[in-house]
Amino acid sequence: MKIRTEKVDYRTVMALPRPAHRNPLRPGLLFRTLMRVASIPDLVATRFSYVNEVPASLLDQPCLILMNHSCFLDLEIAARILFPHPYGIICTSDGFVGKEAFMRHLGCIPTQKYVTDMTLIRDMKYALREKKMSVLMYPEASYSFDGRPTPLPDSLPGLLKLLDVPVLMIRTEGAFLRDPLYNGLQKRKVRVSARFTCLATPEQIRACSAGELGDLLRQAFAMDYFHEQAEHGVRVKEPFRADGLERILYTCPVCGQEGKMEGKGTRLTCHACGASWQMDDLGRMEPEKSTAGRGGFAQIPDWYDWERQLVRQSLEDGTYRLDVPVRIGMMVDYKAIYMVGEGRLIHDGDGFCLTGCDGALHYTQKPLASYGLYADYFWYELGDVICIGNQDALYYCFPPAGTPVAKARLAAEELFRMKKAQKRVPLHQG
Repeated sequence: MKIRTEKVDYRTVMALPRPAHRNPLRPGLLFRTLMRVASIPDLVATRFSYVNEVPASLLDQPCLILMNHSCFLDLEIAARILFPHPYGIICTSDGFVGKEAFMRHLGCIPTQKYVTDMTLIRDMKYALREKKMSVLMYPEASYSFDGRPTPLPDSLPGLLKLLDVPVLMIRTEGAFLRDPLYNGLQKRKVRVSARFTCLATPEQIRACSAGELGDLLRQAFAMDYFHEQAEHGVRVKEPFRADGLERILYTCPVCGQEGKMEGKGTRLTCHACGASWQMDDLGRMEPEKSTAGRGGFAQIPDWYDWERQLVRQSLEDGTYRLDVPVRIGMMVDYKAIYMVGEGRLIHDGDGFCLTGCDGALHYTQKPLASYGLYADYFWYELGDVICIGNQDALYYCFPPAGTPVAKARLAAEELFRMKKAQKRVPLHQG
């Protein structure tokens, strides 16, 4: 899938008018049917099945529907389960570029990932109360990198109380293994299923504290697909299953070098020290003979946790720093991603600093601006990306190939937690 781009001067882009707000549309039966029909080929290919535990009476009223986020198949699964009921879809704003009218008629509601958006709450209330339709939301905001949930926003329990509607949950199994983000859009032959349940009624939500709702949500989204793959014997036999694996396993546990890993075929290799591992058909990393006993992890999530710990340590001792040249794309409307030129992206303990466009661009973003980071692989076939910005403009930064954008996401998450914890510590006066 590609996206419309245009080469435009930075100053020209900043002078463009921002799009006026538009209320969500209730999708007509034609567009609901179109979504349902378009989903059939992929669902047949995955032998999709689901269990519906939601009473029919609940589906006849507006609900908030939450869903874990693994890949594009998620939208097709929702179209199958929810048809023919009308529902809006909370959608990243870049999905509207070049096709705004079509997306709105599908019921999509735009928002900016990891950017505070009070308009979104108003749009959700409008869809639920005025348009009398449900709203589908992926609260993780981004696809999982390592088969486990990405952080949920702290504001989610408050949103549930504010909306005061039934909260339903679509939980998928197998969708991540079918199309993991690191693997370059290569589909695997994996069976996919889902369970559709009622997470909480309005009465239950009112009776719960924000902390209790937070626990309920974390439990609902708890998953570990790589560990579950091995535990349940789900075999992925495609010979390309390790392609792109260096995007998440970017640090060698033998020599400690970053950016020297390469996943190709079924092998992950460090080109700095020669250590190598085979990814078996159960998703486990097995060291080759020359690497056995030198270090490594059998499970990808454990390797990723180790990388997170390294990032956390470098933040605590003040040595973490990302400093790379980037190509810069900007989004200020739904017409195109405007490629405004070259620049430099720095990320350290003070947050992000983006400069470029012959000195015209200088944007900074503090660590507490967001609890997460919009980082993606092979974004619309343009390259791996780090996206920062605010409601006025989003900046899509494309670093050189091999730059571990996953590390930047880990750093943003850990830095937010550290700064938030520091903010909570009371000051003692002497």
